[in-house]
Amino acid sequence: MYWGAGPHLGLLTILGYLFFVAGAAYMWRARESVYFWLYSEASVTRRNLSRYTPIGPFYSPREESRLKILLNCLFASLNRLPGTPVFRSVVLIAIAALLVSLDFFF
Repeated sequence: MYWGAGPHLGLLTILGYLFFVAGAAYMWRARESVYFWLYSEASVTRRNLSRYTPIGPFYSPREESRLKILLNCLFASLNRLPGTPVFRSVVLIAIAALLVSLDFFF
């Protein structure tokens, strides 16, 4: 099968462009959830980096390491990510980049 040599577009490049367009369309449909996700993650990170924890109307110094809490929060956030449409669009765009680079090098 002829994939395309030199400046000619090959099958992998065309498939890569189609995957990129599909990923961009998914991302466009989920654009409101991207802002919400970024806002919620920023507020959780800011709250976890605080030196004090809220206890009712007062604050008390945090007893455990802030780095440990932040890493647990990051892993929990990454576990929630595969269910979102944003994750699907990122996967499609990554596949598109892989296909275009494969056609470029081979």
